[in-house]
This record gives sequence, C-alpha cells and structure tokens, in this order.
Amino acid sequence: MFDLFDITAKRAALTPDRIALEELVSGRTVSYRALEARARRLAGLLAGEGVAAGDRVAVLCRNRIAFFELLFACGKLGAVMVPLNWRMPAAELAALIEDCRPKLVFYGAEDAGVVPPGPAIGFDDSGPGGYEARLAEAPEHPGRARWPADETWYLLYTSGTTGQPKAVIQTYGMALVNYINIGRAIDLRSDDVTLNFLPLFHTAGINLHTLPTLIAGGRVLVMPGFDAERMIGLLAARRLDSFFGVPAVYQQLSLHPGFEAVDLTGLRSWGCGGAPLPDALVERFLARGVPVCNGCGMTETGPTVFLMDAALVADKVGSVGKPQILAEARIVGADGRDVARGEAGELWYAGPGITPGYWRRPELTAAAFAPGGWLKSGDLARQDEDGYYYIVGRLKDMYISGGENVYPAEVENVLADHPAVLEAAVIGMADARWGEVGCAFILPRPGESVPDGAELAAFCRARLAAYKVPKSFVPVADFPRTPAGKIQKHLLTPPETRP
Repeated sequence: MFDLFDITAKRAALTPDRIALEELVSGRTVSYRALEARARRLAGLLAGEGVAAGDRVAVLCRNRIAFFELLFACGKLGAVMVPLNWRMPAAELAALIEDCRPKLVFYGAEDAGVVPPGPAIGFDDSGPGGYEARLAEAPEHPGRARWPADETWYLLYTSGTTGQPKAVIQTYGMALVNYINIGRAIDLRSDDVTLNFLPLFHTAGINLHTLPTLIAGGRVLVMPGFDAERMIGLLAARRLDSFFGVPAVYQQLSLHPGFEAVDLTGLRSWGCGGAPLPDALVERFLARGVPVCNGCGMTETGPTVFLMDAALVADKVGSVGKPQILAEARIVGADGRDVARGEAGELWYAGPGITPGYWRRPELTAAAFAPGGWLKSGDLARQDEDGYYYIVGRLKDMYISGGENVYPAEVENVLADHPAVLEAAVIGMADARWGEVGCAFILPRPGESVPDGAELAAFCRARLAAYKVPKSFVPVADFPRTPAGKIQKHLLTPPETRP
C-alpha cells in the first residue's frame, strides 16, 4: 500500500502565497504557507494535550477555516478527527461521544450549549484558554512526512434515511481517490475557486469540492451555511468556478428573486448529489444555460462514483453518468447476478475509494459487502443502451402494488412537474385489495396550495401506469431531512396509521 505526502506541507512548498481559504462573513483569509504553519502549531497543541496516533479528536462547529486546520493537524499526528452533528441534541451527541471516546473536543460558540463533558477548546473563546491563544503558545510539531493510504483519517457518523448512526471510516487513500475521481469529472484546476457551505459532519461538506480543491491548490470560500442571497452575489461577481449542492439548495436558488436575472454561465461546473435532482429543476437550469450534473455516491465511497457529463445533461435528463476513473459499479438482481440493460437492480460499488468499513462495527461491515469486496449501496438503478446510469429509488422504498414493482422516485419526479408542487415524497402503505399502494406527501410551491387529490391523481394518470398512481395525497409544510437534504421517509406516516 502506498503513502501520501503531508498535504499542507506540500502545498506550502508549491504555492506558499496563494490563498487557500477565505471566510466570507469575516473576510479572513489564510494562505497555504499560513495554513501549514497553523496546522503544525495545532498538531503541537494536540500533542501537548496527550493526543497521539489513533486517538480521536472531536469537533462540533459550523463551517469555518479552523475545521480544516484541525483536519490537517490530525493528519500530521495520525490522530482521528470526528466531526459531530451540531443538529443533534446533547442526548444524541452523548451516544456518539461514548462510541468514539475523543481525547479532546473543539467547538464553535453556536454549539457551546451541547458540548459534551470533558476536555474542550472553544474556537471563539477570547480568553487564554481559547483556540487562538492556545494556538499562539503551541510549539510547531514536525508531523509525519508520509500518511499511509490505508490509515484512518476521520470518521463520519451516518444513519442515512433509516437506522441508528454508525461511523464510516475515511482513509487518506479515499481522499486521494476522490480527488482524482471528482477532479477528472469536473476538470478541477489549480486556480479554481469553490464554495464550502454544506455541513462539515457530512462527506460533501469536506469532499465536494473543498478537500480536492485544497489538494489542487485552489481557493475555498467558506460560508457557515447556505445563503441564497450571498450565493446570487457570488454568481453575479463571477467568483466561483465549481459548485456542488443538494436538490434543496438548487430549489432555494431557483426560487430566489434574483435567479432569472443573474448570469449563471460564469460558473464552470455545477454538480448535485445527496438525492436525485428532479427533472423539472434540471430543465429550469438548462433554460438558463446551465447543465446541472447529477452525481451519485455514498459516504462509504469517499464519496464520488458517478457524475454526469455536462455535454449530455440535456439529452439524458436524470442520468448520473458513468462510474469515474477509479470506481466500478454493477447493477445486481436478487439472485446476485448482473441484470440486463434497462432492468432495475441494486447498485454495487468497488474500487480503491471504498471504505474499509464501520468503526468498531464488524457485523455491520460484513453485512455491507458482497463476495468479491462489492459494497451494496441499497440504491436501485438501471442502465440505458449507451451505458449511462439512472437512479430509480431506494431498495427499501420500493413497494409492490398488485404484483408490480413501484419505484417512488419515478412517481416523485412526475409530481414535481406539477406547477403547484415544489417537492413530493412517496411511500408504500398497506391496502386490502392491492397489497400496497402509494401515499404521496406534497410540499407546495411558495404562494401555492396543494391541489386536491383528484387533480393530482389525474395528473399522474396521464403520465404513469395506473398501478403507480398514489391512492392518497397528504399536504406537508416541510419534510424531515438528513444533513444531505434527503427526505427521511421513515418519519412520514400514512393518514390511516396516524394517531
């Protein structure tokens, strides 16, 4: 197995005066030379607190430069960084802390109220025990010149849309493979500017496209969270070269009053993941001259496996493209054999960017992999005649109505085409006659009300086979979501089972 070189040390040697990170709210910038120096001092601080190779260091904060200083400092020591979900209450965080048992916790002021007991350092504390004061006093640590590719760098807790959180191991090698996969897919350049705003306890917050851009020597603009107004301003100023968001972010942008007027073509690469981008949104951005490329991957895949070719977005609306250069994929039936093109089956992954497993959960790791090292994704997909992949839903979401398979993603896509519907989520519910039928939860567009069930059913019947048309339509004010923007369908309750 190969080793990586110290990333910030290399970048400081190659492009010392180039800006690495810029906080848009504070205006603060850090060059690659300064990033390396601060990461070395932070490694010295950690070592002084007794943190050694393999020890965990937790972090609970919104997006900021210091997060990445800590990420690289852990790399220099061989410590394991653990980003914590700031959306969790203290009781849920306590379970994660018990699982990873960090030596030290770093936190932002916004999350001080849920910091777990034990040694902690506040990023925003101004006193002698605060981050900047401690950093100024810390000696520079020489760090490790080489970082083994198969060694754990950080852990990401994920529960997906069901189940209890589990920590996905992220290695140095996975970071390099993702840099190659996404870098080739978007033509990443050394002077590219990207935006960091997705939550840092999620793989996209770190890897799409922040860490690859830092490896390449580009500039990362950091926002605490998504701000459509600021994003429109960045587009107007032509400050960005690449952008990655989840469907909810693209919805917010499309609904902004400035969307129709701002020039979107200055941004070279538009990517989307976390959940399929509805065809209606793809078409809306295409009408503005922008091909938004659907992608697909998992926390367990580093994450990049798929990203659609920009040149073919209009011709193959809804496709996530083909597996990138260091990734493999198969579509497998219930018998474990590859299905024929055009047929739906479970998507399996392989390649050097796949996680070695879940932190201290050998039983979950064993269950996640098929013979031959193939990772079972739980996603249902199909290939067209040209070999392009389409996600048709989740294996657990599929239901059988009258003996026919129904893939909710297909129905949701149709409902999102209705002019009054912003977003839809479809689940199966028990039915005495058909076994199961669909129940559609409908989020209306701003200023619109949800059409009655008869209108929505007629809209679906004109576009779908009768067995795919939902039997019930339930208005919602919003959806429960994961940090990636995915709807948590297991929290949606059909009307007949509501208390």
